[in-house]
Amino acid sequence: MKRRDFIKVIGGGAAAWPLAAHAQPAKLPTIGVLGTATPSRWSQFVAAFVQRLRDLGWIEGRNVAIEFRWAEGRTERYTEIATEFVRLKVDVIVTAGGAVLATKQATSVIPIVFALALDPVGGGMVTSLARPGGNVTGLSLQSTDLSSKRIELLREVVPGLRRLAILANAAYPAAVVEIGEVQAAARTLGFEVAIPEIRRAEDIAPAFEALKGQTQAVYVAPDPLMFTHQIQINNLALGARLVVISFAREYVESGALMSYGPNYQDLFRKAAEYVDKILRGAKPGDLPVQQPTKFELVINLTTAKVLGLSLPATLLARADEVIE
Repeated sequence: MKRRDFIKVIGGGAAAWPLAAHAQPAKLPTIGVLGTATPSRWSQFVAAFVQRLRDLGWIEGRNVAIEFRWAEGRTERYTEIATEFVRLKVDVIVTAGGAVLATKQATSVIPIVFALALDPVGGGMVTSLARPGGNVTGLSLQSTDLSSKRIELLREVVPGLRRLAILANAAYPAAVVEIGEVQAAARTLGFEVAIPEIRRAEDIAPAFEALKGQTQAVYVAPDPLMFTHQIQINNLALGARLVVISFAREYVESGALMSYGPNYQDLFRKAAEYVDKILRGAKPGDLPVQQPTKFELVINLTTAKVLGLSLPATLLARADEVIE
């Protein structure tokens, strides 16, 4: 090969080198998870979600990326995180509860999957359960008789129950709706109802101080604030000798007496199935919102003993799980 031909070959190769050097690997489909509580409170949900994705063929770091952000029970963080996900151009956003509306306001294009929401139609998240429309779909906790069933359970374990407190975030619209449902159910039974004003974490301890000697049991309404501070709520309730019934088994695992509601880990598994369909081309507006078909009763027997309660054998037999 002549010297000038050799230089041409080298020159041509050198011209191509920058292109090869700057070539970037294809961007993985990205899921943005907007956690309404803390990482520790959502750890079981995240584990269930990620495992179900793996079952469906989506392995983090290999063919999908997952970006986690945590609001830690602070509603003002929802918009900030949703805006960040829009800027990152994620392919789908997974969230829950009150964060859904903030996320929907941030984007009408990126698909949004809610793992749980109290009233997605009434809350303006979707047009209807059967045909959500738009870019939002997911799992609804809508069940008109859950509150009355929880109160009936309280009646079984608290002899002569007459005074009930409702612990809820007054700044959370869905919780306000539930307060109304609980009040209506309580009135039919002739209960006195106390509703302390809670809008932030700092209001929780004073609320329990005001309830001492004024009530016999506490109904905790679903809300990210309540979920984030469940250990504090349970400790304060035990200190005040109050029976607590909640919406999720995680509350019972951290010290509440009872919970009645859907299994949240199952809901997050189903949320992963929505994500799978969307990443494969389905439109969220065409995917009907699902509702739980099974509700579980979980009882903490250790807490019952601390409170000096003797639980009916018939109730324990009906429980899906008894924690000792």
